[in-house]
Amino acid sequence: MRRITTIAVAVTAASALALAGCGRADEGAANTGSGGGSTAGSTGGGTAGFPADSLIGVSLPQKTSENWVLAENLFKTDLAGAGFKTDVQFANNGVAEQQNIVQSMVTKGAKVIVIGPIDPAQLGTQLQAAKDAGATVISYDRLLSNSPNVDYFAAYDNVKVGELQGQALLDGLKAKKPNGPYNIEIFAGAPIDGNATSFYDGAMKVLKPKIDDGTLKVVSGQTGFKQAATADWKGENAQKRMDTLLAGSYTNAQLDGVLSPNDTIARAILTSVKQAGKPIPVVTGQDSEVESVKSIVAGEQYSTINKDTRKLVKATVQMVKDLQAGKQPQVTDTSSYNNGTKVVPALLLPPMIVTKANVKEAYADDPTLSKLTNG
Repeated sequence: MRRITTIAVAVTAASALALAGCGRADEGAANTGSGGGSTAGSTGGGTAGFPADSLIGVSLPQKTSENWVLAENLFKTDLAGAGFKTDVQFANNGVAEQQNIVQSMVTKGAKVIVIGPIDPAQLGTQLQAAKDAGATVISYDRLLSNSPNVDYFAAYDNVKVGELQGQALLDGLKAKKPNGPYNIEIFAGAPIDGNATSFYDGAMKVLKPKIDDGTLKVVSGQTGFKQAATADWKGENAQKRMDTLLAGSYTNAQLDGVLSPNDTIARAILTSVKQAGKPIPVVTGQDSEVESVKSIVAGEQYSTINKDTRKLVKATVQMVKDLQAGKQPQVTDTSSYNNGTKVVPALLLPPMIVTKANVKEAYADDPTLSKLTNG
């Protein structure tokens, strides 16, 4: 589900982050916005306010990464701490289950429904029901598409994530071998996840010129998003593809680097390479998963992206608190996120690239990951 969006946005200012404060869970559990505190009106009728103990629904996708589980715990804790009743659910059985969950939240009278969609285009009926019931819809991490009934978008800048991943791959390759050419392969996320195309598009902005001038060679020839996509973001799917690539394209050639869109896929790629007895290539990632941070510290996975779930959840909860008080939530971009039907006001936080060189600094204030970087 390729996200339809124009992306030309600057990194969110520190002041917006302070106001938005969001993030990674302490122990719990696929475009950047310009700062400046611009605001945008809600199309979901949120400005009238509502009782402080109202029900807030949070519908999350399948548990495909640590960060989703962390977000679940944080939403429960932070919303309850703000005095709201909560209904936080995963849709582990797929799109139909998520449709039923969102509809149930509408029926229960949720005043705000936060949705991290499995398939952003498959909730139109439920979003219309939310609109009709006077609920405000916040699209979380992934932009809900093809519906006018999306009021806000809270996320990290996902094209910027891809740009950082592409640059990290180039930097890692140069550090290992000053002069190219370099043999690489490209992996992308789930085809139905709009974020996956954002990560891919951002990375290819950086990598394609180097592919065109011969600095990078994709030995398999698989450079398109559909060729690179990983169904359901599952590590086993990525590992099978990497096994096939190694057997078909690298019997004699050396693999120098792999663009990986997240940490789960990065670790699957590394497992495949190790099992094939090949030298470890430069591999990118995202999500700051514990095992990948350990791998970076150990000098195997080259990089990840820090998108602190604590900050993103807190920013989203602040949006809910503002809506409850009858205020317009803070947003940082009101022009770039066209979901196919409307431009959705967005609160965007800046991602951070993490390598072994800055891993200690990157997680200094993270109560979980800081413990992994002090060795």
